[in-house]
Order: sequence, then C-alpha cells, then structure tokens
Amino acid sequence: MKLNKPKRQEIIEQVEVIDAGAEGNSVAKHNELVIFIPFVVPGDIIDVQITKKKKNFAEGKAIYFHKFSDKRVEAKCPHFGVCGGCKWQTMLYEDQLFYKNKQVIDNLQRIGHIDCTGDEKIIGSEKIFFYRNKLEFTFSSKRWLSEEDIKTLERGTNRNGFGFHVPGFFDKVLEIDYCALQKEPSSHIRNFIRDYAKEKELSYYDIREHKGLLRNIIIRTTTGEDLMLIMVFAEESQEIFPMLDAIAKEFPQITSLMYAINTKFNDTLFDQEIICYKGKDHITEIMPSFRKDREDLRFKIGAKSFYQTNSEQAYILYSTAAELADLKEEDILYDLYTGTGTIANFVAPYVKKVVAIESIEEAITDAKINSKENNINNTHFYAGDMAKILNEEFVKENGQPDIIITDPPRAGMHPSVVEQLLNIGAKKIIYISCNPATQARDVNMLMEKYSVNKIQPVDMFPHTQHVENIIELRLK
Repeated sequence: MKLNKPKRQEIIEQVEVIDAGAEGNSVAKHNELVIFIPFVVPGDIIDVQITKKKKNFAEGKAIYFHKFSDKRVEAKCPHFGVCGGCKWQTMLYEDQLFYKNKQVIDNLQRIGHIDCTGDEKIIGSEKIFFYRNKLEFTFSSKRWLSEEDIKTLERGTNRNGFGFHVPGFFDKVLEIDYCALQKEPSSHIRNFIRDYAKEKELSYYDIREHKGLLRNIIIRTTTGEDLMLIMVFAEESQEIFPMLDAIAKEFPQITSLMYAINTKFNDTLFDQEIICYKGKDHITEIMPSFRKDREDLRFKIGAKSFYQTNSEQAYILYSTAAELADLKEEDILYDLYTGTGTIANFVAPYVKKVVAIESIEEAITDAKINSKENNINNTHFYAGDMAKILNEEFVKENGQPDIIITDPPRAGMHPSVVEQLLNIGAKKIIYISCNPATQARDVNMLMEKYSVNKIQPVDMFPHTQHVENIIELRLK
C-alpha cells in the first residue's frame, strides 16, 4: 500500500508586512496573494510559513525576522504571542490608533459608500494598560502545552490549566501568571486561587467529559475600591465553602464575594442563580456627569449586569455622543439597546424624557434601579425584542423622538428596525457601534432620509483591533 507523504508547509522568505487588518492580524502580500499573519507589525520584514491557503488569501505565521519595524515596541505581557487577547501589544500606541481609524474609514467607504472627508481623529485612551473592569478566567483539565512542554512533560503528569482560552481551541487553556489588562489585586487573586486548588488537589473542569469541580472565575473592579469575585463551580461539593472562606480571609478588600454552581454544558450565567456568599450583592461604579453642574452618577453593577469594560473611556464615549446629540430640555430621546441604562441615565438630566428599550429583562431591572439610585424620574424602560416593540403604536404612546441614540450589538440593527427609524423620522440619530462593518451597512440604508454629519471613532480597547465609532446623522 502506498502511503501519502505529509504535505510540507510552504515558506515565503523576506516578505514585508504592509497593513494591520481584521481579527487583529497584520497583512502581507506576495505575488498578489494576501497573507494574514498574527503577532507582527506593519514594517516588519519576515519569513512566513503558510498554514492555510485559499483561492484569494492565505494565513501564515512568522518564523524569522529579517528586520523589525520602527512601529514596534516590546510586549509588556509575558504571554504575548500565545494568548490571543492583545495581538497589537507590540505596536506603538499611536500606530494602533492610526490603523483603528483606518479600519473605520475603510468599512464606511467600502460597505456604506459614505463620504468620510469630515471624519474626526480617533480619541485614544489615556490608560493603555490596566483599563479593563472585568476579566473571566477558565479552569481546564487540558492546559495548552508549548513545544517545550510537549518534549519534556512525562505521561500522566497533571495538565491542569487556569487562565484564558487559546484562540481556535475550545478545550485548551493557557496558564496565566500575569495580565496587564486589569488592575491588582486581579492577578494576586487568580494566582492565590490556583495555588489553593493545587494544594487541596481540587479537580479542574473537563469540558469534553463534563466533570470536575472548578470551572470559571469572574473578577470585576471599579474606578474606586469596589471589587467583585464570582467563583463558578461545575458541581456541588464540600470543598466549596472552605475555599470561599480562604479567599475572603486572604483578600478582605473583596466587597462582593459570589458563587454559582453551573452544571450546564455552556458557561453562560444569565440563567443561573448567583449567590452572594459574603459582602454586598453588587459593586458601584461612579461616573462623572455630562455637565459639571450635576452630581456624579452612581451605577449599581450586579453579577449579571452589563457595563462598558473600560469605565473611564466609557465616560468619553458617552460624553462625545451627548455632545453630538446637542441635548435640549424640551427633547424626547429614545435610547435603543440601552443595556443597564447607562446612556439613558447619563443623558436623562438634560432632556424632557428618555424612552429606552432592551431585550434582556434583567438589564432593564438594573436600569430602573440605576435611575432610582440617581434620583432620575424621567426615564421609561421597556424590555423586549426591538424589532417588535419599536412600532408606530409605541411611538404614539411615548411621543415622537427628537433624538434617537442607538448602540446595537456587533450584528447591528435588524432591517425592520432600520426601516422603523426611517418611518419615525427623528431630527437626529446618534449611532454608536463596536463593529464598523455592520454600522456602515445600517447607515447606508438610513441615508435614504439622513445625511452623515460627523464621524468620531473612540478607542475603548488598547492593544486590540476593536474600536467604537459614533456617527451623527441628521434628517435631510
């Protein structure tokens, strides 16, 4: 029997990286073949090994550097290159901003056919490290192994891992010692839990076999001193409460110690009971008011609450949107996809009435609490499917909006929602998006009756390719 020889991977030498593209990868070209390569910087000259080849593009990895780009800096994180969270960490921050701005404009022009000559320069983040207020870490019985691990690890050796999922591998977790995205004591808490689990020989979750005690942790912080830890276990056990007691003793600064027992096959917690073990059942974020004549806003954040992951840059995002909206006391404002009502409550003191819609019932409960906590009584919150709720009858009941702020998920707005916005005909629409491609698609449809007045990108996530963008649309 004839055996097929293993296919040798193609190597292309001395290729220059020319752009930074989608999914955090950079881009090179060789004989008209576009190659997407992670963990390199425009200006690098490399040898690239092709790992996947399609008709119009290829994917590869850098195996040798002939020249380093002048846009390059040293990575702060020791896990860079394996952890997929900060693919642009070796790029100078001003160059990251350039490529994010370019990503927004390219999408708006290519997909939306939008004139971007009047676009504003992207607003960068003052903090480029330790800016995240929420991180989730995963336990796995199958740790990601480096080539050195594979060579030296003896059969039967413990392969537990506690950290982040490795991109492309749902059951492999990279062991994390340090993460530069969230302020301390985040890493100290995570490492203490790892050491405690090792000492007590606690089992890590096996996603394939659906067994093991330790499943996930979530750490949430605020710009102040509040700190929430949620421990997620995969089964009931007598080991749970001694572990929680040990964490509480070691870290008395934890203001909200929570736990959940998730026996499902997926990690989502929205349908799970999360129990407050010690402290409060929430933390509180304080955000400055839009105009300085008002008191700061206080947002109550529970275990399931959504809140923008970069608290300080969220204020910049909301302030910019409010400025573009040009709020007036007599205005009726609709806030679509309101989440926990952060934007609704942020703008409410400056308009007559805010009408806000969100699909998640729990988020609307939080939004109402946040209004009450801030003595705001002109917000009206509705839970349900946007495409079904936002109709002619709803507008008749709640009043014709002067301004609509919409901040949909990455998929953008349903075509029927766009159609309804055209029917409503508010004088101004402020469209906030974390996905310039779907934003461009929706704005292109809205341009039937609206013109684009301003485009303002905002960087919420340094060292990643992600970017928020605000577009101000005016009724023609």
